[in-house]
Amino acid sequence: MKLTNPIVYIAIVAFVASCKPETFTVDNSLFNHEHRETLGLGICPGMTTSEVFHPQADDNHYNHAAAVCVYKDNIYVMWQSSKVDEDAPDTHVRYSYSADGRKWSAPFNITEPDSSSVITTSGGWHVTADSLIAYINVWINDTVTGDKDGHVLYRASADGIRWSSPKAVLTADGDTLRGIIEQDVRPLNESRLLTAVHLMPGLILKPCYTDDMSGVGGWRTGEMTNMENNSQKSSRELEPSWFVRDDNAVVMVMRDQQSSFKKIASVSHDNGETWSTPTIVDTPDSRSKQSAGNLPDGKGAYMVYNPSGNKERVPLALVMSDDGFHFDRAYLIRSALPDDLPTMRQTGKFKRVGYSYPKSFTHKDKIYIVYATNKEDIDISEIVFPMCVPFEKH
Repeated sequence: MKLTNPIVYIAIVAFVASCKPETFTVDNSLFNHEHRETLGLGICPGMTTSEVFHPQADDNHYNHAAAVCVYKDNIYVMWQSSKVDEDAPDTHVRYSYSADGRKWSAPFNITEPDSSSVITTSGGWHVTADSLIAYINVWINDTVTGDKDGHVLYRASADGIRWSSPKAVLTADGDTLRGIIEQDVRPLNESRLLTAVHLMPGLILKPCYTDDMSGVGGWRTGEMTNMENNSQKSSRELEPSWFVRDDNAVVMVMRDQQSSFKKIASVSHDNGETWSTPTIVDTPDSRSKQSAGNLPDGKGAYMVYNPSGNKERVPLALVMSDDGFHFDRAYLIRSALPDDLPTMRQTGKFKRVGYSYPKSFTHKDKIYIVYATNKEDIDISEIVFPMCVPFEKH
């Protein structure tokens, strides 16, 4: 039937648009919570997994918050590391690299342990044509009040081995970026980078963008009204990642620190300058960091997270969408089955069983996903696209 009445046509277009979700939806029937170890998900096809770092008896046994990138055909992974406990005074940033994703270099230090009142954690990577940027989060603890403050530094390398001295990452006003940068600095388009920063003092999440493609200056804070929260020192939204829908809107996906065990999301229609007030997305989450992005062919979107619906960080799953509006396919990255999830070898403050804080990077026809296993080992899973096996619900 051919529509000739323009009023009817406009009404139909408006109706179809109104059927789209405000942020995104996930088909929750993908997850069978009667099967805690796998949620009923099938193993992701075309995937290989290897160890980046496995501590020996005399090495650091707390390793967490990994981030990955590809630079000049080598894969780089950074993470925060300490001998025993999370955020201990000896916490610093390490990295390893690999040409094939199987054999990894011994870890190098990007930062050294500082003092009892200053620690450094991994802020992620940014890749340019001729430089690899390592972001460093500096946490300063007020020993009198116990409050935290901090800022962002960076080190640059042309070869991934020799690094510049640390310098401050700057705002558009020329000030040091005061906060903790998320591990998702990525190009939104050819002239803009996007990420998020937990602004200090406190941890107040805001999207941030810059048109300085070096990634080391010009950062501006996007306008976003945070959700109401029961904490004055932290926003309810934390530790986000982001993807682009097929309508070119940017969706930022966040952890809900108020323990709904759902995701939170916000949308920008102007390349990250203004954002909708974040809302709850009805899909199970573990109140943990996640990773998101667009598929290697540029079509559709993905998210990597723990869809447990409680504090358990098992299993680790990949969900995918053709348009970024509705995620209707899910695969298992790592399970809680005994032959997959190792036993924690050494206890420590805030250590926990499971696959924590995944981050990802797309390169050519691959997605690289890194995460901490038991906050002890740093592992990487590599997925080749297109997947060779069609999706089937289990």
